[in-house]
Parts: sequence; structure tokens; C-alpha cells
Amino acid sequence: MTNLFLTQSGGPLGPIASLLGWILNVIYEFLSMFGIENAALCIILFTFLVKSSMFPLTIKQQKFTKISSKMNPELMKIQEKYKGKRDEVSMRKQQLETQAVYQKYGANPTSGCLPMLITLPILFALYQVIYRIPAYIGDIRSLYEQIALGLQGTPNFGAVLADSFNATGLSADSSVNTIIDVLAKFNTGNWAELASQFSQTNPDLSNVIATNSDKIIHINSLIGGLNIADTPVSKMWPGLIVPILAVVTQWYSTKQMTAANGMDKNAPGAASMKAMNNFMPLFSGFICLTLPIGIGIYWVAGAVFQILQQFAINKHFEKVNIDELVEKSVEKAKKKKKHVDYEKSLEELAKKQTKSIGDKAGAYTTTKNSLKNKANSNVSNNNNNTKEDTASTKSNTNYKAGSIAEKANLLKGMNSSGKGDK
Repeated sequence: MTNLFLTQSGGPLGPIASLLGWILNVIYEFLSMFGIENAALCIILFTFLVKSSMFPLTIKQQKFTKISSKMNPELMKIQEKYKGKRDEVSMRKQQLETQAVYQKYGANPTSGCLPMLITLPILFALYQVIYRIPAYIGDIRSLYEQIALGLQGTPNFGAVLADSFNATGLSADSSVNTIIDVLAKFNTGNWAELASQFSQTNPDLSNVIATNSDKIIHINSLIGGLNIADTPVSKMWPGLIVPILAVVTQWYSTKQMTAANGMDKNAPGAASMKAMNNFMPLFSGFICLTLPIGIGIYWVAGAVFQILQQFAINKHFEKVNIDELVEKSVEKAKKKKKHVDYEKSLEELAKKQTKSIGDKAGAYTTTKNSLKNKANSNVSNNNNNTKEDTASTKSNTNYKAGSIAEKANLLKGMNSSGKGDK
């Protein structure tokens, strides 16, 4: 069992792939007890089992979609209300009003994305497991291992594989695991050609390759002469059936889900969702056309399971009252986190905005009065200075000595002085 996991994929998806590979190995060993040794059937059962384990996430996503269909009109009104407004206050108000709508329906903006974020790593890990089955199923690996050990004892096997199968990087020092990874990509025709390469130079190795490859081909076989290691391109008929089925089943699955959700074409993200629904079936067909049929079997099996699952979900939600669903969602959301009064937040924001405007107006009035008082003070000071200057000017006037004007001025000064003394 130790050697079994040496060729498994590492990296961040390694632990997930190892777990899924263990499940696939258990399924294969269980079927072997009844004399059924077929990797394609294992892939189908394996896909159904893994998809079933993700059913709670699917239900959660469907609930969010149902609730979204009811709250989307309110979200659209908010978007239309603040359309074109990019000031800080308007953007803050839009955010608060949007959060209030989500809280009203007990929804979380990330609820629709969370199931996808969880399932994506699983899907990528599934791809690794199915693409490298010998690394995870012990009985199948043992067949490849006998061939790999025989090749490892042949000095020129690296050159043979490089010339005939474009398998570069192999030499006498290559590990058994590395050789198995190369052999795992062989299709039906490659095995017969590999056996013929050593029929003259190493008949024993040729017999080992022929015997074990026959068992490998039998395990990988499908109805109609298909093999999960072959690609539809290498065997156009009936190989093209797989990508065609992938496109049809994926298209029907997305159509079924779209009809169940009843998404408004004017709803946020409706255009991108429609484009994705049109693109995915074609993408799945392309994937199944270029990669081994085993990947296509997984893709088709997954789509078929999705159709059956969606049919059951639709029947379930037909009996569910949306208002009751929203009520339960709100109660559940209140238990998870503290309820926030977004209306109060909006009122406080409006008060702050009004106070800010009032403070600015008061500051303007104060500044204006201050400037006015300063101006009046300057005018008063100027008037006083003018009177003093006039008096000074008059008192400092020079009169001709002995003249009547001089005597009159002296007499006036004496009179003023006398009044002052009194």
C-alpha cells in the first residue's frame, strides 16, 4: 500500500485527491468481490457518490437562489436609485440600503458563491484521480507495475519510448512510479506497439507487456469497443458519442436549473449567467473531445446525476412557500449574528450630513459677522483719527505775530482752558 500513493498528485489538492482516490479504490475492490473489474463503472459510481456527498451544499445554493428571486427587484430599485452617484455619502447610503435588504430576507451575499468555492477544489481533485487511476487503485497499479519493472531492467527502454511514443525524460534511472505515470497515458493501440518493440530483443518483456496490457484494456473497456484511456479524436466512432452526450446533458442540466430559478433577465448578473450557461455545454464538449474518454465519462455521469438531482430539488421546492422560507432564513441569520438596524444607521448618517451642512453654514455666518464688525471698527477708528487730525491741524496752524488772528486764537485757547479748570 505504501507504493500505491507514491505516484499520487501532491500540492494543495493532494490530500483531497488522496481521500477521493481511497474511495475509488474501495469501490473497485467491492465490485471485484463480485467479479466486476471495470474502471468505467467505478468512475460512474464514484461520481454519483461524490456528488451525493455535496448535496447539502447544492440545497443551500438553491435556497439562496429562491430567496434571491424575491429580493432582486428591491436590489434593482436601489441600484437604479443611486445610478450615476459616486459621492461618498450616496455610496454609503447604497451600501446600507443593500445590506438592509439582505438582512430583511436573512440572506448573505456570499451564500451563492460559497458552495462553488467548496466544490471547485473537489472537482479539480476528481480530475486528478480519474486522469491517473493507476496511482489510486492498487489492483490496477500492480498490472502497470509489472510492466514498469520489466522496462526498468531494459537499458534502452527510455530511447524506445521516446522514439515511438514521444515519452521524453525516461532513462534506466527512472523510478517505477515515473514509468507508471507515462504508461497510464497509453491508449489501446500503444500497448500492442510497445509489445512489438521488444518482441525480438526481449521476448519475455514483450509477453509481460502483452499479458498485462490485455487485462488493463479489459478493465478500461466500455460498450462499443471504447476505452477510457483512448481519446475520441483517436477513435472518432463511436468515440464522438461521449463529447456529444457531454454537450447535450450539460445543456439540459443548465436549462433545467435556469427554469427552476426563474431568474429575471434584468436582474444583476443575469447577462453573465446567460453567457456562462451557453458557454459551459460547449466547453464540456471540447474537454471531452481532447482528453481521455474516462474524463468524458465522469463529465457525462456528473451531468446526468445533476439532472436527476435538480428534478428532485424542483419537486421539493414546488411544495415550499417562499415566504416561509424567507422567515426561516431570517430566524437562522439572527441566531448566527447580531441583528443590525440599518434604518437607524441611515438616519444617523442623514443627521451627520445635516449637522455637517449646519456647521458649515454657522461657520460661514460667524466669519461674515466678524468681517463686518472689523470693517465697522476700522471705519470708526478712521473717523476718530480724522477728527483728531483735524483738531491737531487747526491747533498747529501758524499765525503772523501781532496779527488780529493770533490774538483771537490766544483768546480762544484761554477760554477753553478756563472751561477745563471749572
